[in-house]
Amino acid sequence: MAPATGPACASCVHRTCRTQRAGTLPRLGGHRAEFALEHQQAAALQARHRHLLIWWGEATQSFWVASATGMYEAKTYDDLLAHLWAQSQSRLLPREWHFQH
Repeated sequence: MAPATGPACASCVHRTCRTQRAGTLPRLGGHRAEFALEHQQAAALQARHRHLLIWWGEATQSFWVASATGMYEAKTYDDLLAHLWAQSQSRLLPREWHFQH
């Protein structure tokens, strides 16, 4: 990714502004304070879904899920929740009801 140029907005959610703000902050426990909310959201879901690995990727600014079947990238928290819900529902269906891809 090319480095952002110009001033960053003080509190907007634009990807480039967040990247610039994060670049000026120290890492605390491996995370930048700019993304504290997303790291907390991922950790809370990780605690409820122990069979998965869930984290926030600062470089991609997206949530990630690693499972036995592969990896999934969710651009938003809502997308992440929808994916986890769909995965939990598919485990509840009898095998013959699963859709073929």
